[in-house]
Amino acid sequence: MLKLKTKSRHEAMRILKADHDKVKKLFDRFEKTDSDGECKEIVREACAELKVHARVEEEIFYPSLRLSMDDKAGLLDEADEEHHEAKILLAELELMSGDEDNYRAKFTVLSENVRHHIKEEEGEIFPKARKTSIDFDALGAQMHARKEELMMNGVEPDAEAQMVAGFGISRQSPSRRAQKTFTPPLRARKH
Repeated sequence: MLKLKTKSRHEAMRILKADHDKVKKLFDRFEKTDSDGECKEIVREACAELKVHARVEEEIFYPSLRLSMDDKAGLLDEADEEHHEAKILLAELELMSGDEDNYRAKFTVLSENVRHHIKEEEGEIFPKARKTSIDFDALGAQMHARKEELMMNGVEPDAEAQMVAGFGISRQSPSRRAQKTFTPPLRARKH
């Protein structure tokens, strides 16, 4: 009798894909809501999810790939930089009240960046990873345990959060601030 190998629900890439799907649904909800209260709740939930997800990838998934996967194209370096940018936006959003002029815009930029990252990760990194000898069920078990720990205890502030906390955030976009003192040159009106 032929026995088919089934993937564990805690297989590494299944865990990551489930996380991706969850945050994409949050991004979709955000785009459709006009409610400030719902907007703030979505941002809070997405930030919490993304912080845990990024930490698990950076501590377990990416290092495993770096040891086993041919990455001459620098996909993992690019993924690390995308995480860096996202974590700066996450840290800024967490310091905001949700009433700032640029709050929605900042979360929109985060969602666009994360969607791009997900597309590359699932379309380029996952297929290359599957060609390695990594036991993704065992790796997934480690990732699942770490994820549970982070969800229970919280994610310690990373370098990006510390940097943003140290420098603070602009509660108004630079162009809104500048418009208060700037007068653009205007064409003469024709009569």
